[in-house]
This record gives sequence, structure tokens and C-alpha cells, in this order.
Amino acid sequence: MAMRMAVAAAVAVLCVLAPPAAAQTSRTPDCAAKLAPCAPYINTTGTPPDTCCGPIKDAVENDLKCLCGLYATPEIFKAFNINVTQALGVSKRCGLSDTTEACKRRMSKLWAIPIVAVPLAAAAFLCFLFYSPWFRRYRKGRAMRLQAGSRRTQDLQGDEELVWDGKNSEFTVFDFEQVLVATDHFSEENKLGQGGFGAVYKGQFPDGLQIAVKRLASHSEQGFTEFKNEVQLIAKLQHRNLVRLLGCCSQEEEKILVYEYLPNKSLDFFVFDESRRALMDWSKLLVIIEGIAHGLLYLHKHSRLRVIHRDLKPRNILLDGEMNPKISDFGLAKIFSSNNTDRNTTQRVVGTYGYMAPEYASEGIFSIKSDVFSFGVLVLEILSGKRNSGSQQCGGFINLIGYAWQLWEEERWIELVDASLFPKSHSADMMRCINIALLCVQENADDRPTMADVVSMLSSETTTILAEPKQPAYFNVRVGNEEGSTTATESCSINDMTVSVTTPR
Repeated sequence: MAMRMAVAAAVAVLCVLAPPAAAQTSRTPDCAAKLAPCAPYINTTGTPPDTCCGPIKDAVENDLKCLCGLYATPEIFKAFNINVTQALGVSKRCGLSDTTEACKRRMSKLWAIPIVAVPLAAAAFLCFLFYSPWFRRYRKGRAMRLQAGSRRTQDLQGDEELVWDGKNSEFTVFDFEQVLVATDHFSEENKLGQGGFGAVYKGQFPDGLQIAVKRLASHSEQGFTEFKNEVQLIAKLQHRNLVRLLGCCSQEEEKILVYEYLPNKSLDFFVFDESRRALMDWSKLLVIIEGIAHGLLYLHKHSRLRVIHRDLKPRNILLDGEMNPKISDFGLAKIFSSNNTDRNTTQRVVGTYGYMAPEYASEGIFSIKSDVFSFGVLVLEILSGKRNSGSQQCGGFINLIGYAWQLWEEERWIELVDASLFPKSHSADMMRCINIALLCVQENADDRPTMADVVSMLSSETTTILAEPKQPAYFNVRVGNEEGSTTATESCSINDMTVSVTTPR
């Protein structure tokens, strides 16, 4: 009630202030017209006739605001060829006091009204804003993202907890209600896509921050394990070519990850669509290739933990507003201590057919060279606009790797490059990228370069002659259809996963 009264008072003050100004402006010409008969007597010394003194006397006694309006707006009075100061001085010769000083005093009093009223109105408006429901939601949403201190979310399937020590001020454990409101209760209109462990939705907080919300599927047996893995991993990773995790949410069966929103979707949205691909010239594609390489190098070497992604593919490369790439979807990633350079073995092979290294697909052996293989396949797909997997025939071969190798051997590598990337002014860079890609997809993991080597080879400053690639893996072998690599969803990822023991630096 007090709030409503304050707002009403502020509105009343503003309404009182406004009419006099409008009335003064509209009445001033009429006032000037009334005093126009005094014009012939301005420069005389005698007493003006009643035709002049009468209107002045009436103005002074009954409508001083009218007379002072002329003093305040002399440009209107001048339209009648009358000097304001002289006209007001005529009142003396009409037997009245000089109205000039009286008008000055009146004007100073009028100015005092807005000086007092405007701050009061502003204070009332701020009180209204402070106590409004919208502003309360805004403050709550912002406070949740900036709040430091210990954060934790309970594992409802056991006694284990995710504990946040508050050292990463960028990470937030969101309230489920916040996420519901931001996504309009996970409406279909806000749905961005479907992943191996659930759907992704666009959302927006009250303060305008746009987000991407990954809602893990409740039917996934490995859902919470995948959830913990991705949260614990990405919260520790900070790089311009990795998608940024803003926070998470856990309530009963709901397991939610909140990411920064990237407006240009994923790389496959452009690479494999003929019309959209035409929007990307060679320079943009090269920036994307180099950005992915830098992101992988960070994961393999420069992050606090050694990370093997295990599911690198165009769908998991997101693009920001300037088409810069960001590696996403770390649910299948493996984490090791920074000095772990050995190969590791798992009994559960996970990932995407067409991007798996041969030793991983057949024996479950994986290392940083597994990601290098996936990177090589990805580069070939970016250059050609074709998928490595699927039923399409590439020349006389049934996969993109074999087709690229054949063209390389016959020195017809330029035929691999999508025609939309011509003219051939960048042919040297294109040839270098194909060479690097073929080195990355070698059959033997030891023959593949590290991502540090790849970044160096991609650099325009390097003058090193690249090694000649050998026959790659999967030469003339059918690679499984990407869309058929999972039976759980339309995603390409297999929903099996194991968690390795994590040893921080």
C-alpha cells in the first residue's frame, strides 16, 4: 500500500508540473496581443491612455502569470515588435509598480518546484522498480550466477556428492525453477536439438542472458554418471575454443547442464548443407580448422588435466556469432593426470562410427592419438563437404578416407575440395590441410602427429616440408552410418560409458 501511495504521489507531482508549462506556452501569444496597444507609447514619456494602461493593470492585478510569461518568452513578445523590458516598464507610467522584478521573483519560485519534485519522483520510481516482481526475479537470477562459496548437488542414486569449493566464480548451481522459467518449461519452440543423452533447449534469464540447456534423458541408465563426468570436467576447463559451462542443476530425476548460448548451431549444420556451405569461404573454414586444433591441444597438453574427448565430430563443434569453433559434449571424455601419456584400454567402446581410431574401435585402446584420428576425419569432411560414414560412394570407394587417399596418390587431391571453395588461390593451404588430415588418419597410432605437431603444421609461418602420408586406416572399408551408431536416440553417440580415476595436477 505504501508503495502504491508513493507511486501515485510521484505521478501527481509530475502531472502538476506539466500543465502550467503547456498553458503558459499557449497563452503567451494572447497576452502579447492584449499588450499590443502599448506599442506606440513605449518610447514616450507621458502617461499612456487607458487603451494601454487598462490591459497592463488587468494583467498585474488579475493575471500576473500572463504578464510574466512574456518576460520568460521574449521571442514571442518580439513578434509584435515590442521590447519586453520596455513594455514591462510601461507599467510605471500607468501608475503601477515595475513588474520586471516581480516576474524575476516569481520565476525563481517556479524553478524551485521541479528542483524538489523531480528527485521525489525519481525516488518513488526507484522504489517501485525495487519492489516490482520483475526486478525481484532479475536480482535473484543474477545473484545465483554471481554467488560464491560452497556449492553441491546430491547424487540421488547414492551417497556421492558433487562439491564446489567456490574457487570458480563463473560456475553456478542453478535452481530448477530458474531453468523452467528460462526455457518456457522446455517448450518445443525452444528446442535446439537432440543429443545422445538428452535434448538441448534455448533459454533466457530475466537479465537477458541467453543460455543453452542440456536436459539429460531420464531413461538413460548412465545419465547421472555422464552428468557428473561432464560437470566435473568442463568446470575445470577454460579456453576460447571450448564451450563454456555456466552451471548445472539437479532435482530428483532432472539432471541439467547450462551452457553459454552459441547462435550459429553446430558445424555439421553448415558443412553438409549445400546452401549454407556457400556462406563459408576458405578463410572461415581455415579459422575453424585451426580453432578446433587449438582446442584439442589445450585438452591434451595445456589444461589442468589431460583430457581425451573420444567423440570429436562436426555435430560436437559449436559456432559462436563470429563463426569461431568451440568443442562441446564432454560426456564421453576421459580424464587422466597430466603426465599420463600411455595408451589406455576399456571394455566398453563408445563414440561415433566413422570417427573412431581403428585400435579403439577393434580393441578398446585409446589415447590422445584417438582424438587426432577423429580430427583428421573432421578436416576431410570440412574440405569436401561429404561425410566419412554413410552409404554414399566416393569415387570407387565407400568411405571418404579411402577416396581422399586415392586422389592424393594420383595427385588429383584438388578434386576432393568442394567446388564452392574455389578459386584456387588458396590451393597451397588446401593441399597442406589434406596432407595433415591424411597424417592424422594413419593406421598405426605412432605414425600420427600430436596436436602440438598439427598446430605447428597448420601455422602459416611454418616452412617445414610435411611428411608424406602412408596408406590410411579403413582404406576401402565400409564405415558404419553415423545415424545408426546408437539405438537409444537419433544421436550419433553410443550410450555406453566408463569413468576413469581422475588425478589432478
